[in-house]
Amino acid sequence: MTKLPATAHTEQPWRIHEIVPDFRIEDVWRYRTPGAGPDDFPVMLDALNSRGGPDEAGPLVRFLFAIRWKLGALLGWDKDGEAAAPGVRPLKDRLPADLQAAPVRLEEGNTPLEPVYELPNECALELINKTVHGICHLGWVPIDNGEYELRMAVLVKPNGRLGSLYMAAIAPFRYLIVYPALTRQWERAWRNRANVGRGAAGASS
Repeated sequence: MTKLPATAHTEQPWRIHEIVPDFRIEDVWRYRTPGAGPDDFPVMLDALNSRGGPDEAGPLVRFLFAIRWKLGALLGWDKDGEAAAPGVRPLKDRLPADLQAAPVRLEEGNTPLEPVYELPNECALELINKTVHGICHLGWVPIDNGEYELRMAVLVKPNGRLGSLYMAAIAPFRYLIVYPALTRQWERAWRNRANVGRGAAGASS
């Protein structure tokens, strides 16, 4: 698991920069994808569709997510749209016309995030609830050996004091449990990409 400085995200020519300049960069992570080439971002997204969601993340991560969703249901954090965060403008309302028309490969429902746009080397997913407006940005980046790797940036706007307290409270769980598990899961998804669509029998690693 490798955490990168914010500049690893800001120095890339991503379209996301023009769309969410008012969001702060919470984290930037790298994921090893040995053998990846410049055109393999869609391959990685297909692998994540198949084995990248929280249901595949292991029992401890699933347990943490289950607790979070139960708390959200109890406290009303996760209502849809304006009911959850009045006045928050969804990312789709900010997109230029070309991004609104771009097809999206990542499937809604595979994660708690909603896909927003996708390009050949980047995509963005969004979460809006009562605590935070969050963006998960995935990008495909060349590295020194001529190969490519996946980068994830987490961009956030906490919703008031509740959101700031929430982000502080979950930080230890994210860094100690969720991100290490996510790294293992996503790198395994890349290694097993040839088995995508063949069912669980071909998914062992």
